[in-house]
Amino acid sequence: MKRIFLLPLTSLILFASSDMESLYLQNACNSCHGMYGEGMGESPRLRGQKEKILLKKLKDLQQGKTHSAFGSIMISFARSLDENQTIEMAKYLSTMKKVIPKERYENDNFDNTGDGSS
Repeated sequence: MKRIFLLPLTSLILFASSDMESLYLQNACNSCHGMYGEGMGESPRLRGQKEKILLKKLKDLQQGKTHSAFGSIMISFARSLDENQTIEMAKYLSTMKKVIPKERYENDNFDNTGDGSS
């Protein structure tokens, strides 16, 4: 008899969120947008923005559209995302809270530049 194991939907969301957290850190998004997406200097806040708006902005960047000089840097980052990652990243950023524990990025050797720590 075959057994089928189903993961609860919350587990799938956590996996996707964890993947997007890793992608956020690996692409050094935190260098400009802050460790928690809070925004820094000219770099806008991403955390808590509406998913629909973040998705539109990411898709615009993938098409080379930007409204600022700093946006041109983002074009290559946005283009590195596949369609599913683009959707998941918008979702992750819109629900992002101060969720990346300090140990997580220190132990994984992620660059913590711009996270506000000393």
